[in-house]
Amino acid sequence: MVADMAEIFVPEGSWTFDGELLRIVPGGDDVHELRRTLGELAVPLAAIGGVSFEPSRKGGSVQLRLRPGADPLTDVVAGRLTGSADPYRLAVPKERTGAAEYLVDEVRTALALEQVPSGPVESFLLPGPAVPMSASAGDGTVSFDGERIRLEWTLFASSGKESAGPQAFLLPDVEGVEWAPQHGLGYGFLRFRLRGGPPAKAPEKDPHCLAWGVQRYGGTTALVAAAVLARLARLPAEPPAPPALPAGRAGEQDALLRRMAELESPDTVIRRLGELGELHRSGVLTDEEFATAKRSLLRRLGDG
Repeated sequence: MVADMAEIFVPEGSWTFDGELLRIVPGGDDVHELRRTLGELAVPLAAIGGVSFEPSRKGGSVQLRLRPGADPLTDVVAGRLTGSADPYRLAVPKERTGAAEYLVDEVRTALALEQVPSGPVESFLLPGPAVPMSASAGDGTVSFDGERIRLEWTLFASSGKESAGPQAFLLPDVEGVEWAPQHGLGYGFLRFRLRGGPPAKAPEKDPHCLAWGVQRYGGTTALVAAAVLARLARLPAEPPAPPALPAGRAGEQDALLRRMAELESPDTVIRRLGELGELHRSGVLTDEEFATAKRSLLRRLGDG
């Protein structure tokens, strides 16, 4: 591990590394709105894929690269949050380049000593932006309280969005979230894909989408997107669908399961075991179905 604390303080903020955690604190009022709203970040060493110092005529910048899947904000913006809006970039004046290079060397040394891989991680290592979180951009306002997402429209909204009215949906109804900055003549957008919902429309017409044509990054919309993505990952996985049974067999097994649900006494369980054997011998139940139902009955007998 790194023996000494490595730190750098510049107008954009401070980065401090203790060998296990890189703490990023944004600077004053001149810092981009998105970084101020996001606030302080604590990045564990295991989330870091790499770090570099990029020199320039006026000094340079430190650029942190996180491992895929480690940070919901990094994943949702997909490299499209750049320059002063990027919380993992620190502009460094010429007189502080030595401190910047030292911090970079210390982080790299720790990564090598701990043999941290640069590849993807299985689950987020950063919690994502805090909630409640809201943002206004272009044709509306979006808010997210950790459970419910709400979209409300401004005077700049299309007639289709005005006719649809305010939108609200619960987190489990959301299948995915997409974010993109404004570019050229196109719209930037924050879109929520709903389970079983209709195909996506153009951002300015989609009632599940906030769209903007002037602000490049849409204010703090990327933070709302990251907050939703982080909490989608925490939802319990849906149980797999049971295998389909041939026509005629499904009704027989459903009737059997209903009878099993009505079991109350050990005597009844024993009687049902005999019925189960008869169904198996007559070919109504396959070996696998018989074994599954038998185990369920025996468990019920043990519970009784």
